[in-house]
Amino acid sequence: MRKALCGLIVVLWTLSAWAEESGPPMDVGKADRQAIRTVIESQLAAFQRDDEAAAFAHASPSIQGKFRTPEIFMDMVRRDYQPVYRPRGVRFLELTRFRGQPTQRVLVIGPDGVPMMALYPMERQGDGSWKIDGCILIPVEARAL
Repeated sequence: MRKALCGLIVVLWTLSAWAEESGPPMDVGKADRQAIRTVIESQLAAFQRDDEAAAFAHASPSIQGKFRTPEIFMDMVRRDYQPVYRPRGVRFLELTRFRGQPTQRVLVIGPDGVPMMALYPMERQGDGSWKIDGCILIPVEARAL
């Protein structure tokens, strides 16, 4: 019961933060939008292959620093992010803003058939490429789809 309550509090906090800090679609060019989508698709494909190094390579430097190794990163993904680790379906939605970062909204259907909204904050690198700077999963009610 306590764990469920803590989980609900986290979801409510995330939703309130999203409502307060999100904004209109980002003014990002078509090439950057495609590059962002490609990075996320590449990481999802790496998850499907259990390619730890490739999946980790798409993470931002701060995420890589937090998890230190591809193995630790993938252990966390397998444990806590099943909807993106083994999605049944993926649908890209709009690119928006969250906490000042371009954030790609992706509807995923988890391996259990439960829909989740995956928010991917993105970070532009010094060379102009994009890296994934986290993933926030928010439960979605089926009737909201």
